[in-house]
Amino acid sequence: MFESPLSVKQVTVRIITIILLVEFMIMLILAIIPFSMGVYLEALFDVVLLALVSTPLIYAWAIKPFVTDLGVAFNKIKTLAHTDPLTQLANRRLLSIHLKKIIAETIRYEFHGAVILLDLNGFKAINDTYGHDAGDTVLTEIARRLQENSRTEDIVARWGGDEFVVIIHHLNNSNQSARGSALQTANKLANLVNQPIGFNGSTLQVSASIGVRLLDSVELNAETVIRDADMAMYHCKQSIDDCVVFFEKQGKDDEPLLTMEPRQPIADS
Repeated sequence: MFESPLSVKQVTVRIITIILLVEFMIMLILAIIPFSMGVYLEALFDVVLLALVSTPLIYAWAIKPFVTDLGVAFNKIKTLAHTDPLTQLANRRLLSIHLKKIIAETIRYEFHGAVILLDLNGFKAINDTYGHDAGDTVLTEIARRLQENSRTEDIVARWGGDEFVVIIHHLNNSNQSARGSALQTANKLANLVNQPIGFNGSTLQVSASIGVRLLDSVELNAETVIRDADMAMYHCKQSIDDCVVFFEKQGKDDEPLLTMEPRQPIADS
């Protein structure tokens, strides 16, 4: 939650208060002046002094705080609109915005990227056994691990439920090299997810089914990329092997091809 900016009523009251106080001060000055200035000169003196004194006070005490608070409130609202409230990761809306930009950059600069979609295995059982507080603990801890172990230029988002997306930016221009880097990152993320999580004296543990969609110079839309990665992830979930599944296209008809890569455990550094 955040404090509301000054209301129009509060700003109006402050402006009126300033004008009344300044005008009262001016009237006192006019009252103690030992000579008469004349009606028109007094009126001119009153107007000029009122403007000179009250304007900076109105700006400092009414207008500036109102504009500043309003800007802060708008920024917080914008953040809430683009952030998952539980994990503080980017939400679907912000992920789509970033993904569109990255797809455009991969086409323009001819480098590779990758979208990695992770689905937590065993999460529902934890929710059912230990309750939603335990489930929230798992989600926030997994989110923290993914965020802290990703590069600053990469994007980590909660796609919804127990699904997370990591967008890897600026991989090698070579398709094979980019694929190897994406697989290495996917293995690293899987290793992070597999680590135990403490909750009220109990040890919770989940694993991840992972689907990967490489980005290259082919023009795609964000929805298609996520759908492809999701298809690969579900293929991984249905497999009995511990693997990472890549979504690829091959052949004249551009038929989808799902390729399984054995998952390699990575030792903690």
